[in-house]
Amino acid sequence: MGTRKKGLEFAKHITEIIAKSTGFERHLEKVKITGGGDGVCTAEFKVAPEHLNMGGGLHGGYTATLVDMVTTYALMSKPCHPGVSVDLSVSYLKGAREGDEVLIEAKTVRAGKKLAFIDCVLRHKKDNSVIAKGHQTKFVDFQ
Repeated sequence: MGTRKKGLEFAKHITEIIAKSTGFERHLEKVKITGGGDGVCTAEFKVAPEHLNMGGGLHGGYTATLVDMVTTYALMSKPCHPGVSVDLSVSYLKGAREGDEVLIEAKTVRAGKKLAFIDCVLRHKKDNSVIAKGHQTKFVDFQ
């Protein structure tokens, strides 16, 4: 179920989940959860060598992972099961390079009885320009 935590308490809770993970979530160990609650999650990270594709830009698969995970955390901040993905989409609008600082914000648009819809935006910290926009639909009915 959702964590019902807000702000720094929420950020600490999600950070602990990432730190304790032995699975795929470990890929977010350099992502700092900065806040959240009421269907929102905010995070930031500095693009490191392990986040790059062969061309030296932020890897599209890592961007999709960020959209997937941060939207899930946003949903977890509501009294709602984190669910399972039924649709995930990402539009790549601008590149990011090693050393760039990236801000991430995910907002739950709607969480119903069976489905939840969450949007996400990744931005450059230096000028607020959009790197990518994402959306996730999750099935949340686990009665």
